Amino acid sequence: MPTSRRGSGSVTLPSGQVLAIHHRTQDEEDLPHATKKTMADHLRKYETIFTLTPQRMRMIVEAFKDTLELGLEKPKQIVPMIPTFVFGWPTGDETGDFLAVDLGGTNLRVCLVTLQGKGKFEITQSKYRLTEEQKQEDGQKLFDFCAECLKTFIETNLGEGAVKDGEKLPLGFTRIDHGELIRWTKGFGALNTEGRDVAEMFRESLKKHDVPAELTALINDTTGTLIASAYVNPNTRIAVIFGTGCNAAYMERVGDIPKLKNLGVDDDASMAINCEWGAFDSFEHEHLPRTKYDQVIDETSNKPGEQAFEKLISGRYLGEILRLVICELIDEGVLFLGQNTYKIESPYVLDTAFLSLMESDPTEELLMIIGIFTHFFALETTLAERQFFRALAKLVGRRAARLSACGIAAIVSKMNYLEDGCAVGADGSLYNKYPGFADRVHEGLQDIFGDKGRNIVTYHAEDGSGVGSAIIASMTKIRKDKGLYAHV
Repeated sequence: MPTSRRGSGSVTLPSGQVLAIHHRTQDEEDLPHATKKTMADHLRKYETIFTLTPQRMRMIVEAFKDTLELGLEKPKQIVPMIPTFVFGWPTGDETGDFLAVDLGGTNLRVCLVTLQGKGKFEITQSKYRLTEEQKQEDGQKLFDFCAECLKTFIETNLGEGAVKDGEKLPLGFTRIDHGELIRWTKGFGALNTEGRDVAEMFRESLKKHDVPAELTALINDTTGTLIASAYVNPNTRIAVIFGTGCNAAYMERVGDIPKLKNLGVDDDASMAINCEWGAFDSFEHEHLPRTKYDQVIDETSNKPGEQAFEKLISGRYLGEILRLVICELIDEGVLFLGQNTYKIESPYVLDTAFLSLMESDPTEELLMIIGIFTHFFALETTLAERQFFRALAKLVGRRAARLSACGIAAIVSKMNYLEDGCAVGADGSLYNKYPGFADRVHEGLQDIFGDKGRNIVTYHAEDGSGVGSAIIASMTKIRKDKGLYAHV
């Protein structure tokens, strides 16, 4: 029996499973812990597994570009490259009062946005909590709830007489793709919605509850982020979301969207594309560096095989990747022998927020790790183990950021933005709150493009689902009032 540490060991059974063994007497109070050398040896193994080389990143970028092109060429592709029918960039001079409804992962947000022109705006908003039951029940009931909240918001914030009889305020609805719903993400599984015209479903609910609002624009949150960011920063060419889910949007020349060749729109017109790139490399799994931990997450998810890119970089999954590695080391008899580990063995108990704490201020992060393992999982750790957890969290977070850079680089390369450079509006909890995430994205862009990668700069995006939705509602109203592309 090979001994892994004092008083403990492991045996490999004929089935291939590892049986961890721990032995102590009544006189021994100290729990066994892995040595610094043991943890260093394991860390080297995980560095090999989770590290992305520049060469591998460039290969991913090329495959990503091909996938984006295919989505523009043909409908119903894995990365669908959804035409949003949002034409052109905002001028910055859009003005007026507009309503916006944002159906997010955990909340319904209702906003009143006053566009003041010259890239300025004011926003008033309210949030309504969504229960798990509401996210899973019949889709029409979900839209009824949205309509009821919107009506309450109007009555509360605008007061009597603010909306005249027969008048309807322009409304932008954010979260769901243009027209038919392709697939729910962010934990939604509402019945009777996939493949249906959700705009019509929401209009039914607005009419049913007598809400004085007219649905002018139905947009995706990433498209809203693109337009809102460009309204404030005209150098913006791409928007990305790195949070519970992940996505990107950018502006494409209509003539370069073959699947829209019969649309009757000028080839030189520009249209925002909602990539839905979280699905990149789904089903076939040919390009992304999936580990056995990623495979476990995929196979145990509610939609196995789908959203392959998202499952490697999304804030929903990073904590679970770390937990699976820790559980593997528990099973191998390396960690926590003699301690009850049942609390950490439940899926998704190690939130990605814990990873961000592990990578916080270096003077505090090791204390944070003590607190996390002691308070949440009743586990004692040594300095060597805490240093290992911190390094492992960095590996997982760094891989996510570098893969995120691959997605940005694919659009930059496709649109020839590298020479002149561009701004990338970025939003989402991972980008905004995970320590060092943005810096690692920039590092990844430089590894892919060399020094010219410095020309691509990400920055904290403007509010896409509120302000962006309102700006798009304004742009759509102006376009249709002019009779421009009124048939789409």
